[in-house]
Formats: sequence, C-alpha cells, structure tokens
Amino acid sequence: MIGTQTLLTYGAFLAVALLYASAGQAGASGYIAIMALLGYEPDIIKPTALVLNILVSLVANWRFIRDRHFNWQLFWPFALPAIPMALLGGYITLQKTRFEYLLGILLLIAGTLSLTRKPSNDHAVRPPPRPIALVCGAVIGFASGLTGVGGGVLMTPLLLLCRWCSTRTAASVSALFILCNSIAALAGTWNAADHLPDGIGRLALVVIVGGWFGAHLGYHLARSIFCWALC
Repeated sequence: MIGTQTLLTYGAFLAVALLYASAGQAGASGYIAIMALLGYEPDIIKPTALVLNILVSLVANWRFIRDRHFNWQLFWPFALPAIPMALLGGYITLQKTRFEYLLGILLLIAGTLSLTRKPSNDHAVRPPPRPIALVCGAVIGFASGLTGVGGGVLMTPLLLLCRWCSTRTAASVSALFILCNSIAALAGTWNAADHLPDGIGRLALVVIVGGWFGAHLGYHLARSIFCWALC
C-alpha cells in the first residue's frame, strides 16, 4: 500500500511536470528542489532529474516543435558548445554543499533574468551575435551537466530578456535544447555513477502523464492567446 508521503511526493512531481511542460520546459529545477527537500544526495538527485527531464522534454518537443515556431539558426549556436560541456559537467559529481550552492546560484540567476525581462514584443526581435550565443551555450551546458537542471531554466529567460526571439520560438528552441543537454549530461553521469536510482520507473510514469497534459495545455493556451491577439 502506498503511504501518504509517497502520494504527496508523486503529486508534487506530477504538478511540476505539468506546469513546466506547459511552458516548453521539462521541470528539472522543480524535481531537484523536491528531492533536495526530501534529503536526497547529489549522486541520486542529478541522474534522476536528468532522466525525468529527458522524458518530459520529449513530450514538450512533440508539441512545441510541430507548431512550426522552431528556429534552427537560433538553436545550433547554443547547442553546439552546450552538448559537449553538458557531457563534461555530467561526469563531475559535486559534494552536497557545493551542489546546493551552485544550484541556488543558478536558480537566483534564472529568477533575476525572469524578473528583469522587458515587456514582450515579438516583432522587435533580433538574432544574437554568434560568439555570444556560443559562449552562453557553453556556460549553460556545463552548469546543466553539473547540476542536472537541463538548461531551460536559464535558456528561456535569456532568449526573452535579450529579445533574441519570440515567446513561442523560445519555448520550442528551449525544449530541444533541454533534451540534448539532458541526454549529454546523463551520458556523463552514467559513465561516472554507472547506475540509476531505485524507484525511478514510477516517477517516470508520473512525470510523463504530467508532461503530456502540461504540453497539451500550453500548446492550446498559446494558440488561444495568439488568436485573441489577432482579433
């Protein structure tokens, strides 16, 4: 019989997957926060978050990329350096204190980027200078590999703050960026840890359900807002 605490944990993971997927994200920062509160160690938190990230981002990619707002020319300068750096970061296992400090710093940066974001104007966008995109991709990729966050929590607000793309393009680009980063980071983590935590199958099923409903909700909500803006 499943206990109350277990049900609450599954409910928290379901809610995170649903909310993040509705915005084209995969929810790694949310999963990590839950596991940190439950007292999990970094060598369990990181691979678990990455596996769940991959599953939810697959669902988000299916919904957002087929919406034809994906921009390959915007995606590849960020992804090209991010993937090998995520692989390198995944191979490194930080001590618990350092892991928590780094995660806190990344979430603080992501929150600051979101709060300082300028009012949305999807017509006043310009592509980023390629050297800046390459550097940003490398930094985000390495940070993603070290912590298991996937990178979307940094990528999306950065794209929107700098007005490098529209809101819907940011969601589409971030979805694939998260998937590529998470796969690379998990490969590095697997090489270093050589195992996945017990009970990950049940959590995977929970976040897949939440991710599917979240991506479905976000896709149709974005369409409704877009149609309303045209009226």
